[in-house]
Amino acid sequence: QGLLVESGGGVVQAGGSLRLSCTASARMPGGVIAMAWYRQAPGKERELAASITAGGHTNYADSVKGRFSVSRDHAWKLVNLQMNNLKPEETGVYLCKVVTRGAEYWGQGTQVTVSL
Repeated sequence: QGLLVESGGGVVQAGGSLRLSCTASARMPGGVIAMAWYRQAPGKERELAASITAGGHTNYADSVKGRFSVSRDHAWKLVNLQMNNLKPEETGVYLCKVVTRGAEYWGQGTQVTVSL
């Protein structure tokens, strides 16, 4: 098991919601600059869904604005992604990334399947 563990994935019908969590199993070396959620659909490249900086600034892909919300706790042990009104084309593996002053860390991902 790596430093980052994602959870909360599953199967949901179109229009439904899921809440993903990313937990750090230990203090991240070097200090955290930002955390982000990426997703990768079958046969497609990995893309950024949402990110949040140490200062709390958030950024979202245009396709998820108004439906997804990223949040963190101040200890950086947990970053959440609330996903509402999910669409079938958003099926894929969702991965957490942490950027520190010295490196980037990735979780192994959690599967999200949105059915019609």
